[in-house]
Amino acid sequence: MIDDETTDEHPLLMDGFEQALLGFGQRINEPLVAIYSWSKMVDVLMTRDGMSDDEAIEYISYNCQGAWVGERTPIIVEPPENFPEYAPE
Repeated sequence: MIDDETTDEHPLLMDGFEQALLGFGQRINEPLVAIYSWSKMVDVLMTRDGMSDDEAIEYISYNCQGAWVGERTPIIVEPPENFPEYAPE
C-alpha cells in the first residue's frame, strides 16, 4: 500500500519509456518512485529509435541509470542474469 503522507509530490517519470513502466514503489518514510524494466527500456530504444542492443544498453547506462535527479529518481530493475555474481548457488 502506498503511504499517502509521503506522496505530496508526484514521482518523476522518464519521457518516452511509458511502455517500460512497471509501477511504483516506496520505502518507509521515502517518496514514491517510478520503477522501470531495463529489458523493456532496451526494447523501446531498439524499436522506436533503431538502436542496436549495445547502443541501447549504453544509452540507458549513461543517460538513465547514470542520472541522479534527487530522491525521486526512478528505479530501473535489471534481470538477474545481468548479475551472475549474485546468483544463488
